[in-house]
This record gives sequence, structure tokens and C-alpha cells, in this order.
Amino acid sequence: MGRVAEMITSYHNHTLWSDGTTEVAAMLAAAVEARLTEVGISDHFVLTPGRQAVEWSMPVERVGEYVRAVRAAECPVAVRLGVEADYFPENEAEVREALAPYPWDYVIGSVHFVDGFAVDSAPEPWEALSPSERDDVFRGYWARVEGLARSGNYDFVGHLDLPKKFGFAPQVDLGDAIARALDAIAAAGMAIEINTAGALKPCREFYPSRGLLAECHRRGIPLLINADAHAPEHLAWEFDAARRLAWEVGYRSLVRYERRRPIPYPLAP
Repeated sequence: MGRVAEMITSYHNHTLWSDGTTEVAAMLAAAVEARLTEVGISDHFVLTPGRQAVEWSMPVERVGEYVRAVRAAECPVAVRLGVEADYFPENEAEVREALAPYPWDYVIGSVHFVDGFAVDSAPEPWEALSPSERDDVFRGYWARVEGLARSGNYDFVGHLDLPKKFGFAPQVDLGDAIARALDAIAAAGMAIEINTAGALKPCREFYPSRGLLAECHRRGIPLLINADAHAPEHLAWEFDAARRLAWEVGYRSLVRYERRRPIPYPLAP
């Protein structure tokens, strides 16, 4: 008997509903071309505490239209309805209420802002900070990841260790803060992703780093492999390398999602 075809999912993807470069239909056509087993659309939903508009997020009042558009799309590849929702400690309940009416397959939890500082917008704001101020941003980031996990609003964490994007690193030991965040993720039954987009950024490394990924595996935190694609050609970018990395640190399965239920499947060597 021949080898069973390997499952390949790609869930963290953006379209013109937020900061992607193409329509949902074009992204789904690319999923067929890439021979994916399942594809997810997960455009940005950023409900800031003051309800300020964020240019790279879908308008918060149009989330229902977004849901209908994704669910109406036709594709021979299984399509999962997702969203990437930002975490802010000030409005956990408001975000939960805003997302509750919709039949998500998964909700990605991400931290892009620390007290109004955008951690991944551009290198210049980082360059303007002193070393101690950068340390405060890193410290605040991991505190928010811990809060994200404790909130119960999300299914997996997007691009863990995002603040490294522009090549800056903390000058202090944040091991305790990181451990608390990872322990909270594990306690919540959440997953993380290998996000291959990091290798395209100045940090030249997947999110998270190999060391952090190993710590996640040690805690039994489930794993997805995602591209954070903003264009069709990136839907499965560097997935082979990501799968090798996952195997090397000890993962033997990945997870997929249906109606917010994680379903493990084997990771082939």
C-alpha cells in the first residue's frame, strides 16, 4: 500500500479584508495550487481599548460581513474560518463579546501593542528607545502573552516572540516572565505556531526561536505550522524547514481546528 498523503494546513493568512494583498478567492485558489489539505483565512480584528481605528485591521463593525464572505467562498480545499484578534489587558471582556456571535474554527491571539507601542510596525521607534525602555517593551510583551492565555478568548498564539522582528533583543534576563507566559499557554490548553514569516524579516528567524519552541514542547503545548501569508505565493512558505524544526525539537504531531476544537494529526519526519 502506498504512503498516505501528508496533511498540510495553513491557517494564519490575510486578505484584503485587512492587510493582505489579494481577495479571499485568490488566496483559496493558491491553496489548491499549493496542494494544501486545509486553508484558513484569519484577517486582523483589532478592537483597541479606545476603539481607535487601526489601518491594517478590518473595521470592527464589518466583522459580520467578513465572516459571511469567508463562509460563502467555494474551494475544493477545506476552508476554515479564523480571525487574528489582538489582546489588550484593558478590554478582555469586550473582545470576547465582540467575537462570540460568530462560528469561528479558531481565533488567533496576538500582541502587537504594548501600552500603545507598536512592536512590529517599523524599526525606527525601536531605535528611538533607550536599552532600558526596550527591555520594558519586551517585559510588557511577555506579560501580555500571559494575560492573553489566561483570558480564555483565543485558541493559539500568533508569532510568539514577535518583538525580535527588527533584530533588537532584551538586555535583561526575562526567563521568569517567558516561563510564566508559556506556563499560562500550557494551562489554558492553547497551541502555538511556527510562523515562517519571521525568516523574511530582519530577525531572519522563524517565530518562535528554536529555544522557545523546545520550551513549548517540554510543556506539552500543541503546535501548528503557519505562514502568516499576506500574498498567495507565501501560503506554504518554508513549511518543509518548519516541519524539520518541529521534528528536531521533539514534536510528533500538529493540530488543526474545527469550531474551536483542536484535532491532532501526525507530523511526518
